[in-house]
Amino acid sequence: MPTYVALLSWTDQGVRNYKDTAERAEAFGSAAQGLGARLLNIYWTVGPYDLVAVVEAPDDETATAALLRLGGVGNVRSTTLRAFGREEMERVIAKAAG
Repeated sequence: MPTYVALLSWTDQGVRNYKDTAERAEAFGSAAQGLGARLLNIYWTVGPYDLVAVVEAPDDETATAALLRLGGVGNVRSTTLRAFGREEMERVIAKAAG
């Protein structure tokens, strides 16, 4: 299943509600699962992003729906990256090599 890395930044609302961040992460995992995606892991970070979420989803539409639902709550803004595992990258290289 495709993997997505979401770089998350707290909004003003998210910072005000920092005490609930672990529960919000759990709620996101449940919501993602309800859409057919899976929260593989979430990390709280120091630096330009406050959290990093690693999500699996069957397709871009499902991943986008899960992250839109997350952003719609108003606690974070996201930048999402499609991540390729080794086997996927080998297939990409094989296609590129022709």
